Amino acid sequence: MAKTAHTFESICKDITAKKFKPVYVLMGDEPYFMDQITELIIEHALSDTERDFNQTVMYGADADAAKILNAARRFPMMAERQLVIVREAQLIRDIELLSNYAKKPQATTVLVINYKYKTLDRRRTLAAAVDANGILFESQKVPDYKMPAFITSFLQGRSVTIDPKAAQMLADFLGNDLSRLVKELDKLSILLPENTPKRITPELVEKNIGISKDFNNFELLKAVTSKDVLKANRIAQYFEKNPKNNPIQATLPVLFNYFSNLLICHYSTDRSESGLTAALGLRNPYQAKDYMAGLRNYTAMKVFNLISDIRTTDARSKGVENTSATDADLLKELLYKMMH
Repeated sequence: MAKTAHTFESICKDITAKKFKPVYVLMGDEPYFMDQITELIIEHALSDTERDFNQTVMYGADADAAKILNAARRFPMMAERQLVIVREAQLIRDIELLSNYAKKPQATTVLVINYKYKTLDRRRTLAAAVDANGILFESQKVPDYKMPAFITSFLQGRSVTIDPKAAQMLADFLGNDLSRLVKELDKLSILLPENTPKRITPELVEKNIGISKDFNNFELLKAVTSKDVLKANRIAQYFEKNPKNNPIQATLPVLFNYFSNLLICHYSTDRSESGLTAALGLRNPYQAKDYMAGLRNYTAMKVFNLISDIRTTDARSKGVENTSATDADLLKELLYKMMH
């Protein structure tokens, strides 16, 4: 039976407390979490003076199972443990041969295997052995619709708050490329004054990231929610003139997520702000205000039809049954259906 899945936060907490497992396999589509865990282990497993003799780093293109086993079975020199890091392990063809070692790993070795952009077959012996005796962690991409919450949570860990609009602006502009996102958040955090509460605003994002605080998906959704036709069309025109920074592929998920949630709201027994907050699992009650407005302006049947329209628009933007309409044309057509 597989053990309870380890979270990124729980793994980092244990590493910081120097509670190490003998084997870590970090795998999956999101390299950011794997890199963070690996760097944290490097920071805490050995002191600076211990690293010269007790830290080994190898790469999958130049390694095989035998080389990894030889390194892992060595004993540390004048230290409590040794650290063996295998990067790009997805390139190792005979990696399954590590399964016997994973069943009985060396207690004085911390073996970290980075298996990026792929996952081990959980039905085979290696994955099961690591899961039983170490950490088998699958690093997954953060879905686009969860990015604003991720940004807010990430900054809270650094004692920085962010305006919800600013979080949505960053999520829309940067997508779920976490490495790029973190660099931009670090840049914004450095710009905040020292002696006042640190808060990232839409104005700060606009000035330093190059995203318009008035013409973005956050404001477009506000216009759609309130059926402000003039504002929605102005934003659509701005998107048409700046297609690189405002692709329809970033806009459609925002609209789809909103109307999918709005359909849930229509069938919720408690349609108060607190009731909708609970039904949708929102972080703050103020987020329910947009859904309260949507309930007033869109019937359940209209919402149902719009979800279908968004799916159709997404398919057409990818060339399905579409030979001439541009992304701008598709967005304008969709917005017309939404507000008429």
